[in-house]
Amino acid sequence: MVTATKQYTARHRYASITARKARLIADMIRGLPVNDALELLEFAPQRAASFYLKVLRSAMANAGHDEEAEVNVNNLFISECYADDGPLLNNRMRWRPGPQGRAMPFRKRTSHLTVIVQEIPKEQEG
Repeated sequence: MVTATKQYTARHRYASITARKARLIADMIRGLPVNDALELLEFAPQRAASFYLKVLRSAMANAGHDEEAEVNVNNLFISECYADDGPLLNNRMRWRPGPQGRAMPFRKRTSHLTVIVQEIPKEQEG
């Protein structure tokens, strides 16, 4: 019989990074134990790593503050980690000069970063 463990979530909404760049880091840490993921994010050169480092620490703190279920923070792993598209910055496109007096549009994108952690089941600890 497998018991369902409680999940703890942390989100960074409207992060000023594109979701495509953030997904590279999300794919890298998904499924890892939190201690391994923290070490990986600490030294990753990508800009999204610092965003996910803060979100992961927040999810760990959320798990540590749960008084009902006594959670060992060292036994957590990242069950879900993803980056969704957010709105454009100030909900509009920007413009920059183009050739022959034209105006060329560009988008300043945002994203919503989510990390969900849960405790490793007792049967799998080793």
